[in-house]
Formats: sequence, structure tokens, C-alpha cells
Amino acid sequence: MLENSISLESLLETHELPFVIIDASLTIVGLNKAWEQQLTVNKKDYIGQPCCKASPNCRHQELFKKLEPYVSTELISEDKQAIVRGYPLLDNDGTVYIGESIIQSNSLIDHSTTSRMVGSSPAFNNYRDKLLKAAKTPAPAFLMGETGTGKELAADFIHNHSKLAEQDLVVVDCTVLTEALFESELFGHEKGAFTGATASKKGLFEMADKGTLFLDEIGELPLSQQPKLLRALETGQFRRVGSTSPNKSTVRLVCATHRNLAEMVKAGEFREDLFYRLSVFPIQIPPLRERMRDIPELSNFLLSQLGQRDGEDYSISKEALIKLLQHRWPGNIRELK
Repeated sequence: MLENSISLESLLETHELPFVIIDASLTIVGLNKAWEQQLTVNKKDYIGQPCCKASPNCRHQELFKKLEPYVSTELISEDKQAIVRGYPLLDNDGTVYIGESIIQSNSLIDHSTTSRMVGSSPAFNNYRDKLLKAAKTPAPAFLMGETGTGKELAADFIHNHSKLAEQDLVVVDCTVLTEALFESELFGHEKGAFTGATASKKGLFEMADKGTLFLDEIGELPLSQQPKLLRALETGQFRRVGSTSPNKSTVRLVCATHRNLAEMVKAGEFREDLFYRLSVFPIQIPPLRERMRDIPELSNFLLSQLGQRDGEDYSISKEALIKLLQHRWPGNIRELK
């Protein structure tokens, strides 16, 4: 069941969604910057605390019992609800943890993406114009860019400038869709479909009905599962695991990858027909080194976010800004954060 041994510290540093790690004692052992910023909290107040107010009789305890990933709507604070996604993690020393990320929350995450898309350089303006054009068409949008360039933010921007802005944006992290989990996660399952399936569950494809489905890191999807995804995208029909009745879902598709899918097709690592189905409206996200003029504006924006979180007024010196402008940013905006 647990196939990917990871460095939890590395996962916290690279995860763009608000992300928390919980150990078997149902204690929070780590959370990332996105969690701090979007919930306006300090992680020092959370590390070592119980996983949630419902502990120990909560969804986290159930996951440790069943080791079965879940997606659900949860109250994560007194006045904020969110769609959360939890799954088991295996650290390098063999210890099992829970990783839980916030997929979407209208009350938690600021969806006024115009203010979050920061920049004024020619490269940024050209890129933003392409996103706006993609938002005006129902054609599948294909986001290509290096790690850390903000592909999920781009998908969010497309969704919120489209006719589907009032509907849900559902994020699918293809890096965790192993062959064993693919159908249950994407299409859902019926009660009793397999060991541990104690209740019926909607899949992410069904949750995105009438809205936008964002397939992040689509290049990591197992080759054996790609025909099932293609069939669902072309027909809109799918079956939950353990069901004989077809369901139907209509979604607007956005996908993203940092890999070269055309080369993967040539190497036989990605289906050609699925590639053509996904890449109707391709958009190349510029790396930060191609929009260096935006660094002062981005820096001030990020400092403002940190200031709101900490209740402080941060600024950057001229000397520090010069150093930032001299760096080549292999990690792009994530590294700048």
C-alpha cells in the first residue's frame, strides 16, 4: 500500500498546497509555509498539538486504521471549511504518517487570483494574456513549466476567469495516483468494493462535475491507467469501483507537467492519443529567470503576505534586492518564497 518512501522535511518544503503531517499518536509534527500563510497562523502554535478538535475519534484515526486515502469536506477551524485530501506517508526510517493537504476552500483560500498573479514584465504579460484566452474557451488547457513556476496558481487563474468560476475546481495530484489507488481516487468506489471500503465514496472526477478538473503532474500517471482516463475524458462516463452502473460527469480539463510529454510519447512512456486529448491549448509558463524585472514586485508581494501572517511590516533593502536580481533561480518562484 505504501509504495513511496519519502523525506518528510523535503515534502514540506516543496508542497505548494497547504500541507500538514500527523504521526500515529495523532499529533501534528509538521506543516508548511502555505498552511501558515493561508490560515494566517504560526506553525509553532500547532507543532505538537492534537491533529484536530475531534481527536482521537476523527478521520485521521480512521486513516491509520485502514491506510486508505480520503477526500472530504472538513471544518478546519471555527469558521472555515475546506476540501481536504489525506493519504498515508512512509518516512525514510519506515515510520507511517498522515499527509493532509487542502485541495480547495472558498472561505480559506483567496480566489481573487488577479491580485495573486504578480508581475509586469513583457514575459509575464504575454503569459497572463494566454491564460485569459484559455479561460474563455472550454478546450483543455495544457500548462508546461519548470518545477516551482506556479502551475497550480495558473490553473486556479484559468478556472476563476472562466464561465465555471462559481463551480468547483478539483485538484488531482497525479504523483500519488499509483495503480492500486487510481480508479478509487479518480472514479470513487462502492461500499464493500475492496477490503477497507466501509462506505461508498465519490471520486475526484465526480466531484468536479460541471466544474474544472486540474490534473497536476500528468506525466507521472502510470501508463497502464492512461486508457481509463482517456475513456472517461472522451465519453464523460465512468464506473465507481465495485459498481456495474455508469456515472456521468462533465468537466473542463486543465493539466500540468514539468516533463516533456512529446518525448515521453516517443519513448513509449505516455499514450499518444491521450497526449493529443490533453494538449489542445498549450501554455508555456516562463521561468523566473526570464522575468527578472518582476522580482522587486514579487518580493514586495511575498513580504506583504508574511507581514499579514506575522503582524509585522517587512521590507527589503536595496542591497538584498540586488542579490536577488543576481541569482538565476533554478527553483523559480517557490525558491523565491
